Amino acid sequence: MTDPIDKPLGCTCFKLRKLTRAMSRLYDQHMAAVGLKTTQYSLLANVARGALPVAELAERLGMERTTLTRNLKPLADAGWVATRAGADSRQRIVTITESGQEKVGEAYLVWCGAQQAFEQLVGRDAVRALHTQLETTLVQLTPLIEDLNHAHPD
Repeated sequence: MTDPIDKPLGCTCFKLRKLTRAMSRLYDQHMAAVGLKTTQYSLLANVARGALPVAELAERLGMERTTLTRNLKPLADAGWVATRAGADSRQRIVTITESGQEKVGEAYLVWCGAQQAFEQLVGRDAVRALHTQLETTLVQLTPLIEDLNHAHPD
């Protein structure tokens, strides 16, 4: 028996959030060895790629600027990132500090362990396919999100 076409297949958002929580627990267990959470490592690694305005970094990460600013605060307090004024006095540029670079290097090795554990569990081909499906879905979802943002401006 096939599913009726108009009946939803289940809540994809719930399933993805559940998976995200499980993945975060796995990576956080590894990251604890260097005193970071997975989200903090992700921020540091992205800032280490090059100085960016807060708005551009938020877009790269798919985050709201206010959320990014809040998440950067503990990293700045630890001395791993810094902000400076941009060309416009309202613009803030996020940069990584020398101690932040050291922390990223230390955490990268731990991240590799978490990634390898996941790949061994699921299989490299399955992880590659998952990455492809996630990227494809993000590309497909972007116009819908942009349409919704224009329909409901902040």
